[in-house]
Amino acid sequence: MKKRILAALLTFATIALLSACSGFGNASSDGAGNVTLTILGRKSNLEKSYMANIFGQYEEATGNRLDIIAIEDANFEAEASKRFEEGDIPDIFMHFHNSDLTKYDVEAHFCSLNDEVWVADLTDGAKAYCQDQEGNIMGLPFWESSVSGCYYNKTLLDRLGLKPAATQAEFDVLCQAITDIGYTPICWPADGCTWMFQFGLDPVFADNPDLLEKLNRNEITYADIPQVTDMVQWISDAADKGWFGTGYLNNGWSDISSIMASGNSVMIFIWDTWFYTDFERESTYDLEDFEVMPVFMGTTDNGTYEGGNLNMLMVNRDSERKEEAKEFLAFCATPEHYNTAFAGISTVSCFRGQTTNIQSHMVLNAEASIEENQRVSTAASKIIGYSADDVAAAFLDLFQGKIDVAGCVKMMDDLRTAAARAQGAEGFY
Repeated sequence: MKKRILAALLTFATIALLSACSGFGNASSDGAGNVTLTILGRKSNLEKSYMANIFGQYEEATGNRLDIIAIEDANFEAEASKRFEEGDIPDIFMHFHNSDLTKYDVEAHFCSLNDEVWVADLTDGAKAYCQDQEGNIMGLPFWESSVSGCYYNKTLLDRLGLKPAATQAEFDVLCQAITDIGYTPICWPADGCTWMFQFGLDPVFADNPDLLEKLNRNEITYADIPQVTDMVQWISDAADKGWFGTGYLNNGWSDISSIMASGNSVMIFIWDTWFYTDFERESTYDLEDFEVMPVFMGTTDNGTYEGGNLNMLMVNRDSERKEEAKEFLAFCATPEHYNTAFAGISTVSCFRGQTTNIQSHMVLNAEASIEENQRVSTAASKIIGYSADDVAAAFLDLFQGKIDVAGCVKMMDDLRTAAARAQGAEGFY
């Protein structure tokens, strides 16, 4: 497995190095008629083994080139938005269907892909994820569909004589016990990683649709919802108690693998596919040592799991190579090609013809718990004005002692409502 992932990453590095000479902007063609297409996305997303694989397949099969523009995760939304404002738009844009996507004016900048032949091959869930409010297909969901939860080192817990938790109270006791023994309970990568907060917020709004509607109509704020304050308080207390360790503010995406493989942290709020695409055994523990329980973050007693979010490949409607970009998507959506790319990857299928992906032992072993406690991704995709980067910025100020819990909630509200106003959302004028 490690060799396969390393090979894929080397393929990506080669692509990126070759692409650096081509420059960013409109696609071009060489003297032989081959095309160079630009693809812009988040660095950690573009480096996934299956992305590197499909890029390599495409270049080898077609003779065309891909200019991969990989923006550092912490800077992605700000830098990508700036490029769009300046008219510096790639041929293909890679983004999740979440509230941040509204920054890029989908209707004005991207093609509707309803008539593409591959639409019929999408699973119902993947197709629904990629549709706008009018039912138009915005992009190709070439991505993993994973289960997010609290993944824990079972081997280490067993050695310490501890058991996984089934309730919030049990989880708090577990974290304190791990701390008392001298280990770090939770890997919390605060430097540029922003996905963790949505796991705590999902139950608040998935279980109470009326709250979501009132929030999105600007009739209430986060400050009016006790569970939001409960989450902020729980995270603040966890940091103060040492449950995230001492260096969590400096830990980022590239540090997670070594932290978890070494056993420096026992648990992490992440998704199963990460163990197949990004986790590398560097010292003591391998993916076989891990299992999953619900995420506990102070908002629901029995915890929660989050269903998959999908990255989409979207085509710039004003690109000089628009048709070639659509052909690239069609290449990605060909069974032979996506089955090669996703071979051995733990993911729920996005395509009806997807056969080489696998289901992780962690998800299979927790099937009953997942069925009982899983919720659809709600915060990141359905809260108007929600930005994971904005939420992380508020928490960073909290962690650094610049604001208290109430100030963190207020900052989250202020940033969310400002974003909603910028989007022209009704009720936020």
